[in-house]
Parts: sequence; structure tokens; C-alpha cells
Amino acid sequence: MAEPAAVIAAIETTTVSLRAKAALAVRGPRTTHDASSFLLVRVLTEDGVAGYGEVSATAAWSGEDAVTATHFVRNVIAPHLIGRPLAPVAAHSAIMDRYLGGNPFTKAGVNTALWDALGRTLDLPVATLLGGPFRDEVPVKISLSGDLDELRVGYETAVSLGFRSFKIKVGRNPAEDAARVALVRELAGPDAFLGVDANGSWNRATAQRLIRAMAEAELEFVEQPVQSADLDGMRQLRSLGIPIVADEAVYSEADVLRVAQAEAADVISVYVGKSGGLERAVRAAATAALNGLEVVIGANGEMGIGAAAQAHVACACERLGSIPCGITGHHFYEDEPTLEVPVDIDGRRARLPAGPGLGVEPVEDVRRRFSA
Repeated sequence: MAEPAAVIAAIETTTVSLRAKAALAVRGPRTTHDASSFLLVRVLTEDGVAGYGEVSATAAWSGEDAVTATHFVRNVIAPHLIGRPLAPVAAHSAIMDRYLGGNPFTKAGVNTALWDALGRTLDLPVATLLGGPFRDEVPVKISLSGDLDELRVGYETAVSLGFRSFKIKVGRNPAEDAARVALVRELAGPDAFLGVDANGSWNRATAQRLIRAMAEAELEFVEQPVQSADLDGMRQLRSLGIPIVADEAVYSEADVLRVAQAEAADVISVYVGKSGGLERAVRAAATAALNGLEVVIGANGEMGIGAAAQAHVACACERLGSIPCGITGHHFYEDEPTLEVPVDIDGRRARLPAGPGLGVEPVEDVRRRFSA
């Protein structure tokens, strides 16, 4: 006789706030990400198994933050999931969609905790449950931003942490963007992997001009050069010969297909948060690959649990592209005390955590703070 399925007994939350290393604060065209106040989620089963997730949401990016996530998890999502079988997790994603519009980062945090609990229940890694793993480590990069002096300090800090691949944030002051890129190329040398991210802040004319001006820097990619809705502009910019990455233009699998049909990008940036869940991120990556697009795992300053989720998704994707993933975890923060053992990220590679579920455990202080 089959054993009874695990049942969701409680969904709890707590908030964790961390300061970014000043030198690595992300100074983008819309806002500066120099601190994170993220919501952590714990799913408890009737068998006493706990699974953990992270809502890596920032208001300027997704319109979500720890305050909105706390409300929606406790008052909208939890009442519809508690008492249900833990598996299949994808069914819970559909339930969350039914009762809560948008808010993909919030849904992804709950989804991550569900997958972690299921992995711990079955004594299997999440990457295995997602259809992998196809690898046990992935190359990583880190963002650099700010004015010229800030870039120098940021670069030195990143190198001291082991990073050798970089993404430069541009678009805050387009008149200085070419100089920023030239400086980082000079600092990093001719062999370093280097790309730029405009977060959709350039118009078509500015993008054309600056991409040509940056050609001598031998960029590996240009991420979201124009607004997310301007797929025709993205398609035109591909003719300049530098791979175009769609980021803000892609949240869902349907968005992947829309970008592919418009021939608007060479690479899709897949987030756990933007996708609304781990299985949806893996599915979006598979759809991208089937349509001839490369895939990179994007980032939103994830803390430890979020970094573990990124690593499991990256290793569960059958095909990834050549651009290093944005898995920086504890390196982004002054102090990252959320996990007993941080995800193994040495600046060049992020390695898949070993063990069931996500393979990571929050520290006792964090575990004590959860409440329904």
C-alpha cells in the first residue's frame, strides 16, 4: 500500500534585511540596489518537514517587496494551499495564479519552499525533481556600476572575491556609458568576459550609437538595450553583431515565444522570480532553447536561499548559453548570515548544493523568527 502523501500544514514568513557591499551596490538607470529587505518563506508539512523559499522582490523592479509579499503569502496564498497534498507543486502554482494576479516574485518564493519541502520529503535534490541535473556547477558573473571612480573600486572588490566575468550597468547617464565600458575593459584586460545592461533605458538611436561606440571593448552581450515592448528595436539592434539579451521583455514562457517569433533577441535571461516558480523557469529555458535562443540565469541580488534556488534551476536546464549566470549570493552583501553554510560560489563558478531539497539550511536565528 502506498504511503499517504505529505500534506501542507503551515506556511510561515519572516523578513531579512541585508546591506550590500558599498562597492558592489547596483546603480541602475531607475534606482540603486544597495540593500535588500526580502521575505523568507517556510512551508511545513504534517510530517514535520520544513522547506524554505525566498521572495527576492524589489519594488522598482517588479512592484513587489517584503511588505506586499508578506500580505499576499499570509492572507491570500496560504489559506488556499494549507491542507492540500504537497505534490504536485505545479498544481499549487496554478492555484496561486487563480487567486493572485501578477506578483511572480512572491509566488516564486512560496514555490521554492514547496519544492524544497518536497525534495526533503523524498530525499532528493530539487534539481533532480526538476528533471536534471545536467551539470553540477555553472560559470558566474557580477555587476559593476556607478561613475568611473566607483567602477574602479567595484572592480577591485569583485576581483578580490574571485570574479573574472562582469556586467556593466549602463543607461543612468548615457553620455558617460562608453567611457564606463572602456574603463572596465582597460582594468579587466582583453581576455575578461564583459557585457552591458541598459535595463531598457536607451532609445533606439542612443542604443545604435553607443553599441557602435563600445565595439572596441569587444562586448559579449548587450542586455535589454531598449524598452521591453520595443521588440522591433531589439531586432534591429541585433544587426550590429553583438548578442542581444532579453531581460525585462521576458517574464513568462509566452514572452519567450513572443520574443522568438519577433526575432528580437539572441539570449533569454531567465529568473526564478520573474518566472513565478522553479518549474516554470526550467520550462521557459527549454522553450527558449527549442526556439534557437540561448539562456542565462538572471539575478535580483538573491540572498542564500535564493542563490540555492538559482543554482538548482541552472543545473536543471538542459541547455544554457555561453554567458555566465548572475548567481552571486553572499558575495553581494556585507554579511550574509542566513545560511549555516553558504552556496559554494568562488567568483568563477557556483556549485550545486548537495543534499535533499535545496541542500541548504537557514541558521537557527532565522528559523526561530518564522511565524504564520
